[in-house]
Amino acid sequence: MSREPGDRPRFFGRRNGKKLRQTALGLIETLLPRLALTVPEPGQQIDPARLFAGPVTACWLEVGFGGGEHLAELAETHPTIGMIGSEVFRNGVASLLGHIEQRGLGNIRLFADDVRLLLPSLPDSSLNRVFVLFPDPWPKTRHAERRFINPDNLDQLARVMADGGELRVASDDPIYVAWAGTQLEAHPAFVRLQVTSDRAAVPADWPQTRYEVKCLSRRQPTFFRYSRRPRD
Repeated sequence: MSREPGDRPRFFGRRNGKKLRQTALGLIETLLPRLALTVPEPGQQIDPARLFAGPVTACWLEVGFGGGEHLAELAETHPTIGMIGSEVFRNGVASLLGHIEQRGLGNIRLFADDVRLLLPSLPDSSLNRVFVLFPDPWPKTRHAERRFINPDNLDQLARVMADGGELRVASDDPIYVAWAGTQLEAHPAFVRLQVTSDRAAVPADWPQTRYEVKCLSRRQPTFFRYSRRPRD
């Protein structure tokens, strides 16, 4: 894994987009501080279940939540589950904050930074579901190490996921689909539940993302569902 000074993982994606409107800036200034997780100190442990005002029955994590519509829909339909969303793109963070305010959601916490800084601080078996939906495909061979679904990150996900927990991955990029399938099949901690390009075949509690709707005009996405294999 590439590193920046200070042993911080090197990040290659965008952090800022077009200028935010005043309403969005207001949410970042007022709402985000109440919901944000800070970058953990080395060795710090964070219990996901204690991040929320009330008790939760499970904790789910979305890596790179984009505009936040998927995470917001899950939070609204599963109010007893604690949701953690990680996203470095400031405009995406503002978008999710808008969903949270409009829907009155109280079971989402945000990590507005690289999720690789958060994962080491999470206890073993602390997450019940993880989503990696339409990540940047980095299609060039020389950029393959930048793809999120890779052995190092799968090792971390395997550690923090509870036995039987579900990992959901989706992509419309044929290079990434082939790559993710190879990486997931090769990892000993995960067992395949479903790989399909039939949207009607995926579980009903898999909301569409804005990007998924957009990509349908070009090509059909592939959906991966893998389970965390029980530990010995």
